[in-house]
Amino acid sequence: MWCTRFVDGFFKVVEGFLALCLLSMVVMVFGNVVLRYGFNSGITISEEMSRFVFMWLTFIGAVVAMREGSHLGVDTLVTRLSRTGKKICLVISEVLMLLCCGVFFWGTWLQHEINATNIAPVTGLNMIWVYGIGYATSLGIGALILHKLWRLATGKITDEELVQVKESEEEAIVLAAEAGALKNQEGK
Repeated sequence: MWCTRFVDGFFKVVEGFLALCLLSMVVMVFGNVVLRYGFNSGITISEEMSRFVFMWLTFIGAVVAMREGSHLGVDTLVTRLSRTGKKICLVISEVLMLLCCGVFFWGTWLQHEINATNIAPVTGLNMIWVYGIGYATSLGIGALILHKLWRLATGKITDEELVQVKESEEEAIVLAAEAGALKNQEGK
């Protein structure tokens, strides 16, 4: 479907932007450290810009993590529930997250005028470009939540998606080792 390809492509561009943000932060901070300790100078603008880039990296990264299901969670109770129980828990958690997105958007809206009139001291950047990331984050995560709720309502959600926690890398390694040990025992 063209819509899925568009969204996948969009998130590839976003991930590229995040990589660029990370690279620019590393260059700015490392460059400033080298200049300060090696040449007793520095680039003043890099200190402020690296903070701003870090904020954008964090908040946009939260949207990407939401799409990938990478946020932390506890599935002890949910995994033991029936499919209907899992659906109920999913709806409750998604609605609570949607409310949090609404509060986040509303808070950004209330602070908009203040941030739009403040100027960063070194870069001269209008602060709404920094704190306005709240709009993008709340709308991005909210759209992902609404999409998941729509998929649940139309019956297009899988059983695996009902439990939103993915196993950690350590658990995957332990499970793989146990499977390998079991296979070795069966072979003897």
